Amino acid sequence: MRYLDFKKFSIYYDPYLIISITLLSILGLFFLYSASDGNAAVLIKQSIFVFFGLILMIVLSQPDPQIYYSYSGFFLLISIILVFVAIFFGPEINGANRWISFGFVTLQPSELCKIFLPIFIASYLYGVKLPINLKNTFLTIFLIFVVFLIVSSQPDLGTAIVILLSGLYVLFLAGLSWTFIGSALAIFVISLPFLWNNFLEPFQRQRIATLFNPDLDPFGSAWNITQSKIAIGSGGIFGKGFGEGTQSHLNFLPETETDFIFAVIAEEFGLIGLTILISLYFFIFIRCFYLSINARDRFCRLVIGGLSLVFISTLFINIGMVIGLLPVVGMPLPLISQGGSSLISFYIAFGIIISMASHKKLVPR
Repeated sequence: MRYLDFKKFSIYYDPYLIISITLLSILGLFFLYSASDGNAAVLIKQSIFVFFGLILMIVLSQPDPQIYYSYSGFFLLISIILVFVAIFFGPEINGANRWISFGFVTLQPSELCKIFLPIFIASYLYGVKLPINLKNTFLTIFLIFVVFLIVSSQPDLGTAIVILLSGLYVLFLAGLSWTFIGSALAIFVISLPFLWNNFLEPFQRQRIATLFNPDLDPFGSAWNITQSKIAIGSGGIFGKGFGEGTQSHLNFLPETETDFIFAVIAEEFGLIGLTILISLYFFIFIRCFYLSINARDRFCRLVIGGLSLVFISTLFINIGMVIGLLPVVGMPLPLISQGGSSLISFYIAFGIIISMASHKKLVPR
Protein backbone atom coordinates (compact mmCIF):
# COMPACT_ATOMS: atom_id res chain seq x y z
CA MET A 1 0.00 0.00 0.00
CA ARG A 2 1.35 3.39 -0.96
CA TYR A 3 0.34 6.99 -1.31
CA LEU A 4 1.51 9.89 -3.46
CA ASP A 5 2.11 13.09 -1.51
CA PHE A 6 1.58 16.33 -3.42
CA LYS A 7 2.09 18.55 -0.32
CA LYS A 8 -1.54 19.66 -0.19
CA PHE A 9 -3.12 16.27 -0.66
CA SER A 10 -2.25 12.58 -0.95
CA ILE A 11 -3.49 9.85 -3.26
CA TYR A 12 -3.86 6.50 -1.52
CA TYR A 13 -3.59 3.31 -3.54
CA ASP A 14 -2.37 -0.28 -3.53
CA PRO A 15 -0.52 -1.04 -6.78
CA TYR A 16 -0.86 -4.81 -6.50
CA LEU A 17 -4.63 -4.73 -6.08
CA ILE A 18 -5.21 -2.03 -8.68
CA ILE A 19 -3.10 -3.77 -11.33
CA SER A 20 -4.53 -7.24 -10.69
CA ILE A 21 -8.14 -6.00 -10.61
CA THR A 22 -7.59 -4.02 -13.81
CA LEU A 23 -6.09 -7.08 -15.51
CA LEU A 24 -9.01 -9.23 -14.37
CA SER A 25 -11.48 -6.63 -15.64
CA ILE A 26 -9.79 -6.46 -19.06
CA LEU A 27 -9.71 -10.26 -19.21
CA GLY A 28 -13.42 -10.25 -18.36
CA LEU A 29 -14.18 -7.98 -21.33
CA PHE A 30 -12.25 -10.35 -23.58
CA PHE A 31 -14.20 -13.38 -22.31
CA LEU A 32 -17.53 -11.54 -22.44
CA TYR A 33 -17.01 -10.50 -26.05
CA SER A 34 -16.59 -14.15 -27.01
CA ALA A 35 -19.50 -15.35 -24.84
CA SER A 36 -21.82 -12.76 -26.44
CA ASP A 37 -21.01 -13.93 -29.99
CA GLY A 38 -19.01 -10.79 -30.66
CA ASN A 39 -21.81 -8.43 -29.66
CA ALA A 40 -20.21 -4.98 -29.73
CA ALA A 41 -23.11 -3.37 -27.84
CA VAL A 42 -22.62 -5.73 -24.90
CA LEU A 43 -18.88 -5.08 -24.90
CA ILE A 44 -19.28 -1.30 -25.01
CA LYS A 45 -21.84 -1.26 -22.20
CA GLN A 46 -19.69 -3.49 -19.99
CA SER A 47 -16.59 -1.42 -20.82
CA ILE A 48 -18.38 1.70 -19.59
CA PHE A 49 -19.21 -0.05 -16.30
CA VAL A 50 -15.59 -1.18 -15.96
CA PHE A 51 -14.22 2.30 -16.68
CA PHE A 52 -16.46 4.07 -14.20
CA GLY A 53 -16.06 1.23 -11.70
CA LEU A 54 -12.27 1.56 -11.68
CA ILE A 55 -12.56 5.33 -11.21
CA LEU A 56 -15.06 4.78 -8.39
CA MET A 57 -12.67 2.33 -6.77
CA ILE A 58 -9.88 4.93 -6.75
CA VAL A 59 -12.24 7.61 -5.42
CA LEU A 60 -13.53 5.43 -2.58
CA SER A 61 -9.99 4.49 -1.54
CA GLN A 62 -9.21 8.12 -0.62
CA PRO A 63 -11.44 8.80 2.45
CA ASP A 64 -10.09 7.88 5.85
CA PRO A 65 -11.60 4.66 7.28
CA GLN A 66 -13.12 6.77 10.03
CA ILE A 67 -15.63 8.03 7.45
CA TYR A 68 -16.83 4.50 6.72
CA TYR A 69 -16.92 3.75 10.44
CA SER A 70 -19.02 6.80 11.26
CA TYR A 71 -21.51 6.46 8.39
CA SER A 72 -21.75 2.65 8.14
CA GLY A 73 -25.27 2.62 9.58
CA PHE A 74 -26.40 5.30 7.13
CA PHE A 75 -24.98 3.40 4.14
CA LEU A 76 -26.70 0.18 5.24
CA LEU A 77 -30.02 1.96 5.85
CA ILE A 78 -29.96 3.52 2.38
CA SER A 79 -29.22 0.10 0.84
CA ILE A 80 -32.16 -1.51 2.65
CA ILE A 81 -34.50 1.33 1.66
CA LEU A 82 -33.46 0.85 -1.98
CA VAL A 83 -34.21 -2.88 -1.68
CA PHE A 84 -37.76 -2.04 -0.51
CA VAL A 85 -38.11 0.41 -3.39
CA ALA A 86 -37.15 -2.40 -5.79
CA ILE A 87 -39.63 -4.80 -4.17
CA PHE A 88 -42.64 -2.46 -4.25
CA PHE A 89 -41.93 -0.18 -7.20
CA GLY A 90 -39.33 -1.92 -9.35
CA PRO A 91 -40.12 -3.76 -12.58
CA GLU A 92 -40.86 -7.47 -12.33
CA ILE A 93 -38.33 -9.44 -14.38
CA ASN A 94 -38.55 -13.25 -14.52
CA GLY A 95 -40.88 -13.25 -11.53
CA ALA A 96 -38.56 -11.19 -9.28
CA ASN A 97 -38.53 -7.56 -8.15
CA ARG A 98 -34.80 -7.01 -7.72
CA TRP A 99 -34.06 -3.96 -9.83
CA ILE A 100 -34.64 -0.21 -9.89
CA SER A 101 -34.83 1.21 -13.38
CA PHE A 102 -33.27 4.58 -14.13
CA GLY A 103 -34.11 4.43 -17.83
CA PHE A 104 -30.65 3.98 -19.29
CA VAL A 105 -29.46 1.65 -16.53
CA THR A 106 -30.89 -0.64 -13.85
CA LEU A 107 -29.60 -1.03 -10.29
CA GLN A 108 -29.87 -4.13 -8.11
CA PRO A 109 -29.68 -2.59 -4.60
CA SER A 110 -29.26 -5.94 -2.83
CA GLU A 111 -25.71 -5.97 -4.21
CA LEU A 112 -24.97 -2.95 -2.02
CA CYS A 113 -26.24 -4.75 1.09
CA LYS A 114 -23.54 -7.41 0.80
CA ILE A 115 -20.95 -4.59 1.01
CA PHE A 116 -22.40 -2.33 3.68
CA LEU A 117 -23.79 -5.00 6.03
CA PRO A 118 -20.33 -6.39 6.95
CA ILE A 119 -19.00 -2.83 7.31
CA PHE A 120 -21.78 -1.94 9.76
CA ILE A 121 -21.28 -5.15 11.74
CA ALA A 122 -17.54 -4.47 11.89
CA SER A 123 -18.22 -0.97 13.23
CA TYR A 124 -20.61 -2.38 15.84
CA LEU A 125 -18.21 -5.11 17.01
CA TYR A 126 -15.16 -2.83 16.90
CA GLY A 127 -15.64 -1.64 20.46
CA VAL A 128 -16.91 -4.93 21.86
CA LYS A 129 -14.64 -6.70 24.33
CA LEU A 130 -13.42 -10.18 23.47
CA PRO A 131 -14.76 -12.79 23.70
CA ILE A 132 -18.07 -11.57 22.26
CA ASN A 133 -20.90 -12.10 24.74
CA LEU A 134 -24.25 -13.69 23.89
CA LYS A 135 -26.10 -10.36 23.80
CA ASN A 136 -23.90 -8.88 21.08
CA THR A 137 -23.84 -12.18 19.22
CA PHE A 138 -27.63 -12.51 19.07
CA LEU A 139 -28.12 -8.83 18.18
CA THR A 140 -25.70 -9.24 15.29
CA ILE A 141 -27.29 -12.47 14.09
CA PHE A 142 -30.75 -10.88 14.32
CA LEU A 143 -29.66 -8.01 12.06
CA ILE A 144 -28.04 -10.42 9.58
CA PHE A 145 -31.19 -12.51 9.29
CA VAL A 146 -33.44 -9.46 8.95
CA VAL A 147 -31.44 -8.27 5.93
CA PHE A 148 -31.27 -11.86 4.63
CA LEU A 149 -35.06 -12.28 4.79
CA ILE A 150 -35.69 -8.90 3.14
CA VAL A 151 -33.46 -9.72 0.17
CA SER A 152 -34.69 -13.32 -0.16
CA SER A 153 -38.29 -12.04 -0.41
CA GLN A 154 -37.55 -10.43 -3.81
CA PRO A 155 -36.88 -13.45 -4.39
CA ASP A 156 -33.10 -13.48 -4.73
CA LEU A 157 -31.74 -16.48 -2.87
CA GLY A 158 -28.25 -16.27 -4.39
CA THR A 159 -27.54 -12.72 -3.23
CA ALA A 160 -29.34 -13.39 0.07
CA ILE A 161 -26.97 -16.28 0.80
CA VAL A 162 -23.94 -14.07 0.10
CA ILE A 163 -25.39 -11.38 2.40
CA LEU A 164 -25.91 -13.99 5.12
CA LEU A 165 -22.33 -15.17 4.73
CA SER A 166 -20.96 -11.61 4.66
CA GLY A 167 -22.37 -10.88 8.10
CA LEU A 168 -21.40 -14.25 9.57
CA TYR A 169 -17.83 -13.85 8.26
CA VAL A 170 -17.34 -10.62 10.21
CA LEU A 171 -18.91 -12.16 13.30
CA PHE A 172 -16.53 -15.12 13.03
CA LEU A 173 -13.47 -12.92 12.45
CA ALA A 174 -14.46 -10.75 15.43
CA GLY A 175 -13.97 -13.71 17.78
CA LEU A 176 -17.09 -15.87 17.81
CA SER A 177 -16.55 -18.94 19.97
CA TRP A 178 -16.33 -22.38 18.39
CA THR A 179 -18.89 -23.65 20.88
CA PHE A 180 -21.45 -21.22 19.56
CA ILE A 181 -20.54 -22.07 15.96
CA GLY A 182 -21.01 -25.79 16.62
CA SER A 183 -24.35 -25.22 18.35
CA ALA A 184 -25.57 -23.00 15.50
CA LEU A 185 -24.62 -25.63 12.91
CA ALA A 186 -26.47 -28.32 14.89
CA ILE A 187 -29.60 -26.14 15.06
CA PHE A 188 -29.34 -25.44 11.34
CA VAL A 189 -29.15 -29.14 10.47
CA ILE A 190 -32.14 -29.92 12.71
CA SER A 191 -34.19 -27.14 11.12
CA LEU A 192 -33.48 -28.19 7.51
CA PRO A 193 -36.86 -29.98 7.04
CA PHE A 194 -38.71 -26.87 8.23
CA LEU A 195 -36.68 -24.61 5.95
CA TRP A 196 -37.26 -26.97 3.01
CA ASN A 197 -41.04 -27.00 3.41
CA ASN A 198 -41.69 -23.41 4.49
CA PHE A 199 -38.89 -21.20 3.22
CA LEU A 200 -37.84 -22.39 -0.24
CA GLU A 201 -39.91 -21.68 -3.33
CA PRO A 202 -41.02 -24.71 -5.43
CA PHE A 203 -38.56 -23.90 -8.22
CA GLN A 204 -35.72 -23.67 -5.65
CA ARG A 205 -36.59 -27.10 -4.21
CA GLN A 206 -36.66 -28.46 -7.76
CA ARG A 207 -33.16 -27.11 -8.45
CA ILE A 208 -31.78 -28.72 -5.31
CA ALA A 209 -33.49 -32.04 -6.08
CA THR A 210 -32.11 -32.16 -9.63
CA LEU A 211 -28.64 -31.38 -8.27
CA PHE A 212 -28.58 -34.82 -6.66
CA ASN A 213 -30.61 -36.56 -9.39
CA PRO A 214 -30.51 -34.82 -12.81
CA ASP A 215 -32.80 -37.48 -14.26
CA LEU A 216 -35.74 -35.95 -12.36
CA ASP A 217 -35.95 -33.12 -14.89
CA PRO A 218 -33.28 -33.57 -17.58
CA PHE A 219 -34.80 -31.07 -20.02
CA GLY A 220 -35.89 -28.57 -17.37
CA SER A 221 -34.02 -27.51 -14.23
CA ALA A 222 -31.18 -30.00 -14.86
CA TRP A 223 -30.57 -28.80 -18.44
CA ASN A 224 -28.26 -25.94 -17.49
CA ILE A 225 -25.93 -28.07 -15.37
CA THR A 226 -25.81 -30.88 -17.93
CA GLN A 227 -24.84 -28.54 -20.77
CA SER A 228 -22.37 -26.75 -18.52
CA LYS A 229 -20.58 -30.01 -17.68
CA ILE A 230 -20.42 -30.93 -21.38
CA ALA A 231 -18.92 -27.52 -22.20
CA ILE A 232 -16.31 -27.74 -19.44
CA GLY A 233 -15.31 -31.29 -20.30
CA SER A 234 -15.05 -30.65 -24.04
CA GLY A 235 -12.58 -27.79 -23.52
CA GLY A 236 -9.75 -30.13 -22.56
CA ILE A 237 -6.35 -28.64 -21.73
CA PHE A 238 -6.02 -25.98 -24.43
CA GLY A 239 -9.67 -25.29 -25.28
CA LYS A 240 -11.36 -24.93 -28.65
CA GLY A 241 -10.22 -21.37 -29.25
CA PHE A 242 -11.69 -17.89 -29.07
CA GLY A 243 -15.32 -17.90 -30.24
CA GLU A 244 -15.22 -21.60 -31.15
CA GLY A 245 -17.29 -23.02 -28.30
CA THR A 246 -20.07 -25.23 -29.63
CA GLN A 247 -22.20 -25.53 -26.49
CA SER A 248 -22.33 -21.78 -26.00
CA HIS A 249 -22.55 -20.52 -29.58
CA LEU A 250 -25.04 -23.16 -30.72
CA ASN A 251 -27.39 -22.16 -27.87
CA PHE A 252 -27.14 -25.38 -25.89
CA LEU A 253 -25.73 -23.53 -22.88
CA PRO A 254 -27.99 -20.79 -21.46
CA GLU A 255 -26.93 -17.58 -19.70
CA THR A 256 -23.51 -17.65 -21.35
CA GLU A 257 -22.85 -13.98 -20.62
CA THR A 258 -23.78 -14.10 -16.92
CA ASP A 259 -24.12 -17.14 -14.65
CA PHE A 260 -22.46 -19.72 -16.92
CA ILE A 261 -19.66 -17.68 -18.45
CA PHE A 262 -17.18 -19.84 -16.51
CA ALA A 263 -18.27 -22.83 -18.65
CA VAL A 264 -17.73 -20.75 -21.81
CA ILE A 265 -14.20 -19.90 -20.67
CA ALA A 266 -13.49 -23.56 -19.90
CA GLU A 267 -14.74 -24.69 -23.32
CA GLU A 268 -12.87 -22.08 -25.36
CA PHE A 269 -9.65 -21.68 -23.35
CA GLY A 270 -9.40 -25.02 -21.57
CA LEU A 271 -7.57 -25.90 -18.38
CA ILE A 272 -4.78 -23.41 -19.12
CA GLY A 273 -7.22 -20.50 -19.42
CA LEU A 274 -9.00 -21.50 -16.21
CA THR A 275 -5.69 -21.82 -14.36
CA ILE A 276 -4.68 -18.29 -15.34
CA LEU A 277 -8.10 -16.93 -14.36
CA ILE A 278 -8.31 -18.68 -10.98
CA SER A 279 -4.68 -17.77 -10.20
CA LEU A 280 -5.53 -14.11 -10.70
CA TYR A 281 -8.53 -14.46 -8.39
CA PHE A 282 -6.43 -16.08 -5.69
CA PHE A 283 -3.70 -13.47 -6.00
CA ILE A 284 -6.30 -10.78 -5.28
CA PHE A 285 -7.65 -12.74 -2.31
CA ILE A 286 -4.19 -13.44 -0.86
CA ARG A 287 -3.26 -9.77 -1.25
CA CYS A 288 -6.42 -8.78 0.63
CA PHE A 289 -5.58 -11.33 3.33
CA TYR A 290 -2.13 -9.79 3.69
CA LEU A 291 -3.62 -6.29 3.89
CA SER A 292 -6.08 -7.38 6.58
CA ILE A 293 -3.26 -8.69 8.77
CA ASN A 294 -1.36 -5.42 8.47
CA ALA A 295 -4.34 -3.07 8.78
CA ARG A 296 -4.17 -0.24 11.29
CA ASP A 297 -6.88 -1.40 13.71
CA ARG A 298 -9.48 -4.06 14.40
CA PHE A 299 -12.23 -2.31 12.44
CA CYS A 300 -10.11 -2.19 9.28
CA ARG A 301 -9.07 -5.82 9.71
CA LEU A 302 -12.69 -6.94 10.07
CA VAL A 303 -13.82 -4.95 7.01
CA ILE A 304 -11.00 -6.16 4.76
CA GLY A 305 -11.41 -9.75 5.95
CA GLY A 306 -15.19 -9.71 5.54
CA LEU A 307 -15.24 -8.09 2.09
CA SER A 308 -12.45 -10.30 0.73
CA LEU A 309 -14.31 -13.41 1.94
CA VAL A 310 -17.48 -12.14 0.20
CA PHE A 311 -15.45 -11.82 -3.00
CA ILE A 312 -13.96 -15.32 -2.85
CA SER A 313 -17.29 -16.87 -1.70
CA THR A 314 -19.05 -15.43 -4.75
CA LEU A 315 -16.36 -17.04 -6.89
CA PHE A 316 -16.73 -20.43 -5.19
CA ILE A 317 -20.53 -20.37 -5.39
CA ASN A 318 -20.47 -19.54 -9.11
CA ILE A 319 -17.90 -22.23 -9.92
CA GLY A 320 -19.65 -24.78 -7.69
CA MET A 321 -22.93 -24.02 -9.43
CA VAL A 322 -21.43 -24.31 -12.92
CA ILE A 323 -19.67 -27.63 -12.29
CA GLY A 324 -22.71 -29.16 -10.56
CA LEU A 325 -21.58 -29.16 -6.92
CA LEU A 326 -24.13 -26.53 -5.87
CA PRO A 327 -27.70 -25.79 -7.03
CA VAL A 328 -28.26 -23.04 -9.57
CA VAL A 329 -28.87 -19.82 -7.62
CA GLY A 330 -28.08 -17.09 -10.16
CA MET A 331 -24.62 -16.03 -9.03
CA PRO A 332 -22.36 -14.02 -11.40
CA LEU A 333 -18.64 -14.65 -11.81
CA PRO A 334 -16.97 -11.68 -10.03
CA LEU A 335 -15.67 -8.94 -12.36
CA ILE A 336 -16.29 -11.18 -15.39
CA SER A 337 -20.03 -11.73 -15.88
CA GLN A 338 -22.17 -9.18 -17.66
CA GLY A 339 -24.09 -6.85 -15.35
CA GLY A 340 -23.39 -3.49 -13.83
CA SER A 341 -24.71 -3.92 -10.27
CA SER A 342 -22.48 -6.85 -9.29
CA LEU A 343 -19.51 -5.31 -11.08
CA ILE A 344 -19.85 -1.90 -9.41
CA SER A 345 -20.44 -3.46 -5.98
CA PHE A 346 -17.08 -5.22 -6.11
CA TYR A 347 -15.30 -2.07 -7.26
CA ILE A 348 -16.87 -0.33 -4.26
CA ALA A 349 -15.67 -3.16 -2.02
CA PHE A 350 -12.10 -3.00 -3.31
CA GLY A 351 -12.05 0.79 -3.01
CA ILE A 352 -13.01 0.47 0.65
CA ILE A 353 -10.43 -2.29 1.15
CA ILE A 354 -7.68 -0.07 -0.28
CA SER A 355 -8.81 2.77 1.98
CA MET A 356 -8.65 0.51 5.05
CA ALA A 357 -5.20 -0.75 4.08
CA SER A 358 -3.47 2.40 2.91
CA HIS A 359 -4.42 4.84 5.69
CA LYS A 360 -2.20 4.47 8.71
CA LYS A 361 -2.65 6.06 12.11
CA LEU A 362 -0.03 8.62 13.06
CA VAL A 363 2.08 7.57 16.03
CA PRO A 364 2.39 10.46 18.54
CA ARG A 365 5.90 11.52 19.44
